[in-house]
Amino acid sequence: MPENSTCSSASSCSKESCEGCQSNKNSQSMLAPLNELSSVKKVIGVVSGKGGVGKSLVTASLAVSMKKAGFEVGIMDADITGPSIPKMFGLHGPAYGTDDGMYAIPAEDGTKIMSINLLVDDEEAPVIWRGPVIGGAVKQFWTDVIWGDLDYLFVDMPPGTGDVPLTVFQSLPVDGIIVVTSPQELVQLIVKKAYNMAQMMNIPILGIVENFSYFKCPDCGKEIHIFGKSHVDEVAAELSLPVFGKLPIDPNLAKAADEGKFYEIENPYLAGAVEALK
Repeated sequence: MPENSTCSSASSCSKESCEGCQSNKNSQSMLAPLNELSSVKKVIGVVSGKGGVGKSLVTASLAVSMKKAGFEVGIMDADITGPSIPKMFGLHGPAYGTDDGMYAIPAEDGTKIMSINLLVDDEEAPVIWRGPVIGGAVKQFWTDVIWGDLDYLFVDMPPGTGDVPLTVFQSLPVDGIIVVTSPQELVQLIVKKAYNMAQMMNIPILGIVENFSYFKCPDCGKEIHIFGKSHVDEVAAELSLPVFGKLPIDPNLAKAADEGKFYEIENPYLAGAVEALK
């Protein structure tokens, strides 16, 4: 695959030759300026090739774990049409702002969060916007929101490879992405779509997290693979990526999310991802 698919000579393009070409410089110039009252050391995207695999669960778990490890953490809820992060942390709007920008709202544990649900009057009203408007809103979460000083900003992205992931990859200085998937054989297609998009945008892929890996019987302790045998290890090996964790179906995580107390959870299944991020 060419290093820069937008380059006029992409068919003969190499990583070395792309470094100084005009197309690469134009791509870099698309980065949006961070709000002047904010400082973000690392931006980590959480992505998937399809919906319903648990990106928000993984995003929130990583943020909570890094916060408990002593880092200053924020979550940008970039899933404009399906926001869930505020609910998981028990937050409600409206967010408040000044002439300098809109302030991210801190959760009970201090994790700073910005989401479209913190800006609308009715949290249950659908956001019926076209792609460019949604992309613009996500970009404003970077340029107009006051995050303060953060060690890590986790971006919970919508599924697929559409406008929002493209906006995030082009406008934010993303240091790496974590791909979330599930055990079905469809996993290969899911992971490779996200992997290929990140490669085309020159974004590092840090690792893979598998959700819904199994359910542990509360009586006998047997692991039941409800969605079938895991295929994530073979796909990860093919792509030379580490598997950061395999999350079981855990009713306690769902309960904490429903009650708005996700900041109280302990998620040992993502220890590998936490250590890699450190």
